[in-house]
Amino acid sequence: MENKKILIVDDDYDMRIFVSTVVETNGFEPLTAQDGVEALERAKSSHPALVILDVMMPKIEDGILTYKQFKTDENLSSIPIIMLSAIAKKTFLHSIRALNPQKSDLIPDPEAYMEKPLDADELASIIKSILKNKK
Repeated sequence: MENKKILIVDDDYDMRIFVSTVVETNGFEPLTAQDGVEALERAKSSHPALVILDVMMPKIEDGILTYKQFKTDENLSSIPIIMLSAIAKKTFLHSIRALNPQKSDLIPDPEAYMEKPLDADELASIIKSILKNKK
């Protein structure tokens, strides 16, 4: 499997280190961002194969709005995203639906959703599965 860049977006330094370690030990190149603005800039300049995005971040550019920006940007919308959060998947999906004012302009669900605390083996398995299916 070729080396691929994976963008990790989380405001928590320890979580960025943990996820970066999982990514790197599985043969991928981790890139990090601590908020949505930085994430979008890094994605546009480095073209990651995958984004791992935290839902709850303190700035206005939180994970839900960042996710929407990724999925509505024609240059970024094809990048698969794994959402990470301490909130339930159902709550996140409800928030995404609320951002869809017209049914014709639906924002797709993320490729995967993992609730914290993360299991390193499960995260590695999901990353490999998504990137294998992307080819």
